[in-house]
Amino acid sequence: MNQDETEVFEEHRPVLDGVAYRMLGRVADAEDVVQEAWLRWSSADRGRVREPRAYLVRVTTRLAIDRLRQVQARKETYVGPWLPEPLLTDLAPGSAREREDGAERAVLAESVSLAVLVVLESLSPLERAVFVLREAFGFPYAEIAEVLERSEPAVRQLAGRARRHVDERKPRFEVDPRQQRELTQGFLRAAIDGDLEALLGLLAPEARLVADSAGRAKAPRQILFGADKVGRFLAAVGPQGRMPSFDYRFLEINGSQGLLATVDGVPDTLFLCDVADGRIQSVYVVRNPDKIARFAG
Repeated sequence: MNQDETEVFEEHRPVLDGVAYRMLGRVADAEDVVQEAWLRWSSADRGRVREPRAYLVRVTTRLAIDRLRQVQARKETYVGPWLPEPLLTDLAPGSAREREDGAERAVLAESVSLAVLVVLESLSPLERAVFVLREAFGFPYAEIAEVLERSEPAVRQLAGRARRHVDERKPRFEVDPRQQRELTQGFLRAAIDGDLEALLGLLAPEARLVADSAGRAKAPRQILFGADKVGRFLAAVGPQGRMPSFDYRFLEINGSQGLLATVDGVPDTLFLCDVADGRIQSVYVVRNPDKIARFAG
């Protein structure tokens, strides 16, 4: 493998990482898939590779489909609700991505959001591949057909079915990223302070809380529905100054504002919210140590 071929792979790595993560919802699995794509690329017959980007996306997508079928079996024995592994992103106002086209940035943020990734879990592997390639990265139908070795009409049918499924099930999002960030920060501070009145004022009446702990930390093993249940739970578990070793910091996670709580410097809980109509619609709580360990430091 010469330097030029390594540079070609690195040039396309962001797309490969993005496809693999959106397909699998787990960083470690996505990294494994991209590493395997690298091995395939390093041993490929250059004379048979007409377009490196198309080749790499095809290999990565097919590997991700195979891996997705494997990990779906794991989730059948998962304890409690399952959420995608949170991903540190850089899509917020004020970041380097702010210079990019606003519409493109919004599409990327939505396609990597926990809410959409959860909905994608209910798609078939092929539907998910088509949705990711088309909606998140704008691949032409003809190119997706080559990647999946399907006819273009069949791909269009898969895309339409996947799009309708996602539109019917995904939560609505706040269109103003700054307002979303400010509201989320206020809500999460109220949760930390255990301020029930403030929490109830920020939660939508039909709000829900989804907690992923894999049974390895204290968290509801069923989804909580309704502002009163969600607010009272968060107010009850907030540290309210009782833990001197407790600390927190705000991060941009999966394209939106999140809060990482640490105890003795070790990641303990990650909070994220969906916002619409000026209220918190969904609260995601990640306490599975495997899914937040990479946020240490």
